[in-house]
Amino acid sequence: MELHNSPIYGPVHSRRLGLSLGINLMPPDGKICTFDCIYCECGFNASCRPSSPRPSRKLVAEKLEQTLLSMAKDGQQPDVLTFAGNGEPTAHPDFAAIIGDTIALRQRYCPKAKIAVLSNATMLHRPDVVEALMRVDDNILKLDTADAAFVSLVDRPQQPSYSVESVAKAMAAFNGHVMIQTIFLRGTFNGHDVDNTGELYVAPWLETIRRIRPQRVMIYTIDRPTPATSLSKAPREVIDGIKARVEAMGIECTAGY
Repeated sequence: MELHNSPIYGPVHSRRLGLSLGINLMPPDGKICTFDCIYCECGFNASCRPSSPRPSRKLVAEKLEQTLLSMAKDGQQPDVLTFAGNGEPTAHPDFAAIIGDTIALRQRYCPKAKIAVLSNATMLHRPDVVEALMRVDDNILKLDTADAAFVSLVDRPQQPSYSVESVAKAMAAFNGHVMIQTIFLRGTFNGHDVDNTGELYVAPWLETIRRIRPQRVMIYTIDRPTPATSLSKAPREVIDGIKARVEAMGIECTAGY
């Protein structure tokens, strides 16, 4: 499985975001996440427990500034500063303050770069997290399905209180300042079917997207090895068909294969 350096990694060429400088608010030697997705490139939570702490707010700012200075000397400018990495970035206790620091550093060193957060949306009950996400350029939130049983089987939220319906309502409350990211896949896990490409899952998901009214939807399929080995890509024609249905609602949609 693939773990990222902390707190800064890259830059890497993202198939969705361009030249992306990664910001990992989790330890470099393990994973801390509020989901335990069976397709996560970082592996299962239990097999990737870290031995070091999360990076401090001070360390994140110092390392980000050093990297931006180094890139500038090499004539490089990132297209985006992306909060992702080895787990859920919004779970960092200083997430909101770190966003403020990052905005200031972006303005100083790469004002054309966007700031993106890739989040599983499990911390939207925290007002400071919501406020911080309103300040970033690309607020990218995960919604793999509108079906609670599928979320429980595939995304495996670590909080017993998690509710996909509550999360959808919180996403809608961003009033369009949100992008939805969804993976479509096929296969089995522990004897259960995990294919969310059929109408049983796609139709309710589309209705939820309609309710949220995001500025963009990003759909994709498996691209790297997964900890659950019985998973497979969704066919390109299936992805294209779902993309067309999103676009028919007047919502921009991008697809990754």
